[in-house]
Amino acid sequence: MTPMATGRQKTARPTARRAMVGRLSWGLADQAASSLTNFAVGIYVARSLGLAAFGVFSLAWVTYGVVLSVSRGLATDPLVVRFSGVPDVSWRGAVARSSGAALGVGAAIGAACLVTGLALGGRVGPAFAGLGVILPGLLLQDAWRYSFFAAGAGRKAFVNDLVWGVALVPAMVVAARVGSVAAFVLAWGASAAVAAVYGCFQSGIRPHLTGAREWLREHRDLGYRYLAENVSTSGASQLRAYGLGAIAGVGAVGAVRGAELLLGPFLAVLMGLSLVTVAEAARVLRRAPHRLGAFCLLLGGAQAVAALLWGAALLLVPDRAGELVLGDVWSSASQLIVPATLGVAFAGLGTGAAAGLRALAAAGRSLRSQLFASACYVGGGLGGAAVAGTVGSAWGVAAATVCGSAVWWLQLRSALRERHQNSIREVRTS
Repeated sequence: MTPMATGRQKTARPTARRAMVGRLSWGLADQAASSLTNFAVGIYVARSLGLAAFGVFSLAWVTYGVVLSVSRGLATDPLVVRFSGVPDVSWRGAVARSSGAALGVGAAIGAACLVTGLALGGRVGPAFAGLGVILPGLLLQDAWRYSFFAAGAGRKAFVNDLVWGVALVPAMVVAARVGSVAAFVLAWGASAAVAAVYGCFQSGIRPHLTGAREWLREHRDLGYRYLAENVSTSGASQLRAYGLGAIAGVGAVGAVRGAELLLGPFLAVLMGLSLVTVAEAARVLRRAPHRLGAFCLLLGGAQAVAALLWGAALLLVPDRAGELVLGDVWSSASQLIVPATLGVAFAGLGTGAAAGLRALAAAGRSLRSQLFASACYVGGGLGGAAVAGTVGSAWGVAAATVCGSAVWWLQLRSALRERHQNSIREVRTS
C-alpha cells in the first residue's frame, strides 16, 4: 500500500467517526424532544385527571404501543435494516411504500379501535374510540422519523418532533378545558397529525397506500418476524397493564405509568432505539464488521449506566417536589423507583445486543430472544402482582429484564461467531 493510500485511510476514519457522532447526536436530540413531549403529556394528564382516570389514559397509551409495534415491524424496521445509507432514489421509493404501509396499518387498526370503543362505552370506551381516530396520524409521524434516520438526516426527525411538541401545547390547553380522558387522547393525536403532514413537506414524498401491499410482499422475510417480535414486546406491556388492573385495580396501572414517567427519558429512548442504533449498527457492519460487538456493548452499557444515574437522582427528589410534578400519583409511583430503574437499566443493556441482531438481519435469533424476554416480563409482572401487589409487580419485571438481557447477549455472541465462521469458509473456497 502506498503512503498516499495510507494517508487517505487515516483521513477517512476520523471523517467516518465524525459523521457517526453527528448522526448519533441528532438521534439523541430527537429522542430528547420525543421524551420531553411524552413526559409533558403524561405529567399534564396525571395532574389534570387524577390516579383512576390517568389509569384509563395509560391503558389507551399501552394499546397505542402495541399498534406502533405492528407498524414498525411491518413498515419501518425493514426500511431501516435494508435502506440505511442507500442512494437517494432507492430511499425515496422505499419510503413512499413503507410510509403507505404505516398509514394503512393505522387506518385498519384505528377503525377496529373506534368500533370497539363505541361498543364498550363507560369510562374506557371513549378513550379507545378517540385512539382509533388518531392512530393514522400517530403512525405516519413515527414512519417519517424512521425514514429520516435511515437517510442519515436526523436533523429532520428532530425538527418534526419539535413541530409535534409545539402543536401539542394549544391542543392540551383545549383538552384541559374539556376535562375528559378522550379529549386528552384526541389532543395528543391531533398534534401528531400536524407533524405527520409536515413530514410530507420535509421529505417531498407522499405515502403510497397502493404500494403498501408490494412493500409487505417484498420484505415479508423480515417484516413478519419483526412484527411478531415487536408485538410480543408491546403486547407483554399491555397484558401486564390489563392483568395488573384486574389484580390490583386501575389505580395500580396509573402508579406504574407514573413511575415510567419519572424514568421517561430512558424509556422513550428504548422505545425508539432502532431509529438511530439499528441504522448505525448496519453501517458499522458494512464498513468494519469486526467492531459490531464492541459498538453494541458500548451502546447498551452507556444506556444502563445513564438509567442508574437517573434513578439515583430520583431517589433524592423530596416528596413536595414529586407531588408538584405528579400530583396524587407521586405517592404510589415513588415506591416503584428502585425496581423500575433496575428494569430500565437491564433493558437498556439488552437493546445494545438487539441492535446488533437487527443489523445482522438475524431475525430468527432476534425473535427467539424477544419471545423469551416478553414471557419473562409478563410472568414476572403478573406473578409479582399476585404475591405483593403493585410493588411486587415492579420487582418481578426487574428480575425479568435481567434474564431477558442475558439471552439477548448470548444470541448476539452466537450470531457473530456464526458470521465469522461463514466468512472464513467463503475465504477458503474462493
